[in-house]
Amino acid sequence: MIAVVDYGAGNLRSVEKALQAVGAQARLTEDAAEVARADAVVLPGVGAFGDALERLRSRGLDEAVLRGIREGKPFLGICLGLQVLFEASEESPGVQGFGVLPGEVRRFTGDLKVPHLGWNEVMFDPQEPLFTGIPRGAYFYFAHSYFAELAEADLAAGWTEYGRRFACAVRRDNVWAVQFHPEKSQRWGLQVLRNFSAQVARAGQ
Repeated sequence: MIAVVDYGAGNLRSVEKALQAVGAQARLTEDAAEVARADAVVLPGVGAFGDALERLRSRGLDEAVLRGIREGKPFLGICLGLQVLFEASEESPGVQGFGVLPGEVRRFTGDLKVPHLGWNEVMFDPQEPLFTGIPRGAYFYFAHSYFAELAEADLAAGWTEYGRRFACAVRRDNVWAVQFHPEKSQRWGLQVLRNFSAQVARAGQ
């Protein structure tokens, strides 16, 4: 079972339904014990960095998520679910992220229209299993004002351009995360979720 972490943010059920649409056994849950028991964890996210972490911590969901990651269970972060994996964010000074991945989250600057909203091209490592069956340069749907500035370049599994080149997909061991919204990205977004589900099945063999 894939636990889709419900910490009170909006639009999380669409992630659950998208996973179910590709054949995954996924369940939206706010129960930390259920998250801890799951075979894999998906952490979607919308809203502010600090608010999300406060909600996760107040429900004990942060420890359940981190326990699963430490145990080697497949994990997928989506949008804000990518950002909280890092150490800190300019959006919420003084709030510590999970610190699973080294780096900090920065706000887009300059003359860019913020938030970065809509479809954008994604380039990726062709060996990355999360993008199996997807053509390089496929388009995915974005809705964010902040991006992860990686402390280690080899974390990047996919990139896009918005005023600058930034990592829109990251990977380390059993942890994957994407800045775009696969549940809103039609065919190729569903393929990303299908590929993650395949990794979950492989981990359970």
